[in-house]
Amino acid sequence: MIEVRSLTVGPVQENCYVVAPQGGDRAVVFDPGEEAPRILQTIADMGVEVEAILLTHCHFDHVGAVAALARETHAPVYCPKLERDILAHINDYVRWPGFGPFEEYEADELVEGGERLTLAGLDFDIFFTPGHSPGHVTWSLADERALFSGDVLFQSSIGRTDLPGGDHARLLQSIAELMQALPDDTVVHPGHMGLTTLGAERATNPFLAELA
Repeated sequence: MIEVRSLTVGPVQENCYVVAPQGGDRAVVFDPGEEAPRILQTIADMGVEVEAILLTHCHFDHVGAVAALARETHAPVYCPKLERDILAHINDYVRWPGFGPFEEYEADELVEGGERLTLAGLDFDIFFTPGHSPGHVTWSLADERALFSGDVLFQSSIGRTDLPGGDHARLLQSIAELMQALPDDTVVHPGHMGLTTLGAERATNPFLAELA
């Protein structure tokens, strides 16, 4: 069993997750987009130590609090290999007025999909799931039927592909690969909006009709 605390942070309403084994004293943090003090308070309330900060991709709304969180927790940051330069030079990639500036960060560890990592006592399988962004990865806890999907798949929707590096056909392929690899009762913890399951999206998501 796992404990998952979800915080919706920043003006783009991004979901950051703190995940720990039930009753455990270590945790990982997914996609700390903004509001580092809130995230740190949640970590303190849970009574856990952060073993790793895990990123699905490096759009600004998912990484705005990475540097602050890494500094306070001393936890290494795991970043998609193809997007390390975005994290290291994040302000060069924020093209919309009113957002930022953000603190840049040089990733500690790089992932590209295909890895199996044990962090905070949890066994993660990493899937390469580009389409929304070029280096996007998705983190699976197969034993827990939990998927941390970033901006690949949402309840009744999918990630946008009109941003630089977006590819609609490749995004659909990424979703199809996840659905082939994982059971329908896998709970999807998305980067925005509420929880869903792979099975529910397979059955009802209008954007996936062509995958049927």
